[in-house]
Amino acid sequence: MEAQEALNAHLVLSHKIFLLTNPDVEDIDKVRLIDEVISSIKSDFMVSLYESLAGKGVIELDQSVLDSMRKSIEDELKKFDEKIADAEENLGESEVREAHLAKSLFYIRIGDKDKALEQLKLTETKTVAVGQKMDLVFYTLQVGLFDMDFDLISKSIDKAKNLFEEGGDWERKNRLKVYEGLYCMSTRDFKKAASLFLDSISTFTTYELFTYDTFIFYTVLTSIISLDRVSLKQKVVDAPEILTVIGKIPFLSEFMNSLYDCQYKSFFTAFAGLAEQVKFDRYLQRHFRYYMREVRTVVYSQFLESYKSVTIEAMAKAFGVTIEFIDLELSRFIAAGKLHCKIDKVAGVLETNRPDAKNALYQATIKQGDFLLNRIQKLSRVIDL
Repeated sequence: MEAQEALNAHLVLSHKIFLLTNPDVEDIDKVRLIDEVISSIKSDFMVSLYESLAGKGVIELDQSVLDSMRKSIEDELKKFDEKIADAEENLGESEVREAHLAKSLFYIRIGDKDKALEQLKLTETKTVAVGQKMDLVFYTLQVGLFDMDFDLISKSIDKAKNLFEEGGDWERKNRLKVYEGLYCMSTRDFKKAASLFLDSISTFTTYELFTYDTFIFYTVLTSIISLDRVSLKQKVVDAPEILTVIGKIPFLSEFMNSLYDCQYKSFFTAFAGLAEQVKFDRYLQRHFRYYMREVRTVVYSQFLESYKSVTIEAMAKAFGVTIEFIDLELSRFIAAGKLHCKIDKVAGVLETNRPDAKNALYQATIKQGDFLLNRIQKLSRVIDL
């Protein structure tokens, strides 16, 4: 439990560092964040992070602090090596493994990623039980999440799935779903993230990553752009686990319910408030523009679904925005192929033209056939030469 709390503190630290380097964060908040970051670095002897942030100009480097942290690390490592040597000489295999694990966790604590991964691999060679091997994978995943190393995270998730084929308990399997969901959300696979998060709602125990409130926040956000209206009602809007905490999260309840209840003016108000939370979230910030665009696609599509034709003025009034804004918005989405309608500018009317699935499949087949014929013709010219 202590190790998990320490790692959780590191993920909190990584979020603070993200805010420090975010240009939208106020300078007065950054002053407080700098003090908190430096305090965390000192308490955990995070030499490499201290040097890295100082090199980027985020904090000022104090050589005496750096020397003190290096001396502390050296002293601690000597103690760990002595414990390992003593365990190998006088104690059993489980004590040897525990001594190696303690050294691994120390490397994680000081933020020495390479040494931590190396020591975790060494600890794995001393480990027999599948459950304990899984715990080592979770530590590796947390190391990857600290600096958003998606390659390490992806490989660790694959490794965990392979371990589950050998055995493994349901508690760890459910925890892995949350880790994989977070990875999918961070890499813009919102549909898979929503599915994994929804599967974990009633079994959530992954408090080393984030609170249950934050988990629900991610679940609702990913579900809204991934599920159809019927599934959203069944799995999210009426889900008791979500209803118990959604009111604690600013704007989220209004965001979800106004979308489902077709209260578009209220939806846009909540949407604007929620956008700030997305912008300052370490995992979602890089997808901010994409997510905002996808949400608007969902809500515009839902509105237009009810009409064969509707005036632009009526739509602007429903959303509580100007005619010019909605005209510009729809023009962009139609040009990008996100909305299936056309604008009659003279009459000020929107006419929907819902795609025919069979016709779309026919057109795609023709297009792929033309592409194949062109490739064959090019290949035949090469053969003739």
